[in-house]
Amino acid sequence: MHNDLVRRVFYGRRQGHKLHPKQARLVEDFLPEIRITDFAEEPMRAFEVKKFAPENLVMEIGFGGGEHLAVQAEAKPHIGFIGCEPFLNGVAKLLNRIQQHNLQNIRIHDEDSRELIESMPDNCLAGIYLLYPDPWPKKKHHKRRFVNSENLHHLHRLLQPDGMFYFASDIPDYVSWALIHLRDHGGFDWRAGEATDWKCPFEGWVRTRYEEKALAAGRTPTYLRFQRRENICPGFL
Repeated sequence: MHNDLVRRVFYGRRQGHKLHPKQARLVEDFLPEIRITDFAEEPMRAFEVKKFAPENLVMEIGFGGGEHLAVQAEAKPHIGFIGCEPFLNGVAKLLNRIQQHNLQNIRIHDEDSRELIESMPDNCLAGIYLLYPDPWPKKKHHKRRFVNSENLHHLHRLLQPDGMFYFASDIPDYVSWALIHLRDHGGFDWRAGEATDWKCPFEGWVRTRYEEKALAAGRTPTYLRFQRRENICPGFL
């Protein structure tokens, strides 16, 4: 029990500035309609409220302000998108985009994403995005990084055969960290056909606010694509 409590410590921010009245109303009235709390039985049920039957499910972990998630959902109305983000201000921004564009295919988990991914059944996701996760730059904080052996176990378990995991970061140390951990896991093929593939944004990419700040600061984004392998071979990438 003690180890579980330590593991469950949440280190990120829950809220920044006070929400504007419209944002507060969206969180109070609209969020409950599309909030996900439990996927233990059947993931597709989360979309029944709006009578939408998605062909597949895709998850974005830590969607920030929801720029990428909203564009993806609008471009692929046949796909169900699950967004995980505990930062309330970011959730409010995505809610506004959902209403403005009448997006029926997004559901939100506004708590720690680990709670959700651990409860979801095997092979239920066609894709997972982890875009610009907090790098926790201090060495003593590296254990807080989302990419770790436990989380990769669940991401691999959740992906369908040949499902895709997309990782983006502008922090070289975290990119190296991710490659090492994915290699050690052994259940993901790095889908880089050429040496410069890491420079190419993902299909349908839209820049997030964080990426704009990174580029303005002179940092170079890295985009990594991984495909789920059925057979896990530690040390294979």
